[in-house]
Amino acid sequence: MKNLKPRPLFITFEGGEGSGKSSQARILYRKLCRLSIPAILIHEPGSTALGEKISQLLKHSHSTISPMSELLLFNAARAQLVSEVIMPALKNGKIVVCDRYTDSTLAYQGYGRGLKLETVRDINESATGGLIPNLTLLLDIPVSDGLARKRSISSDRFEREELAFHERVRQGYLKIARKENSRFLVIDARQDKRTISRIIWDRVSGIFT
Repeated sequence: MKNLKPRPLFITFEGGEGSGKSSQARILYRKLCRLSIPAILIHEPGSTALGEKISQLLKHSHSTISPMSELLLFNAARAQLVSEVIMPALKNGKIVVCDRYTDSTLAYQGYGRGLKLETVRDINESATGGLIPNLTLLLDIPVSDGLARKRSISSDRFEREELAFHERVRQGYLKIARKENSRFLVIDARQDKRTISRIIWDRVSGIFT
């Protein structure tokens, strides 16, 4: 590890329900901390006071929320996160590990809900100022396998959606990854946690050397 030369990096984790992305984001963050590499771990929507309030509304509201309202709410939280947390951290030379980002919105509200992809991309870009991750790790898992992992946990609005919705989201993610293959690393999330974390670390550490 002596050859590691950390520099500011923006790394995002993406995937459908039950893919294990949040666990792997935490594993990567802890690895960086053990190596004394300056890093922060954040999640969407959330990681700011405003973002956490929006997260509760989006995930647990019993009121009907239209697809366009979802899109705008996610990006309101995202705009705050970028300005308040992500950009200052990158300017201070830290590695930002983010659980979900703009690709989630494109997959869920674009491919999943059926909003025009161009509209989703334009609003995403406005909210982020065009900030794009250096690396996006997509943990891919068949819909039925992913949802089976979540059944023992209290579900939110998205997890309760029909299978067809989740399948559209999964296929949307794979389309995005194919289109931007230089930024994405697609990982079979059915593998054991240790194998997945090793694959992720091989890619991330390769950026340093």
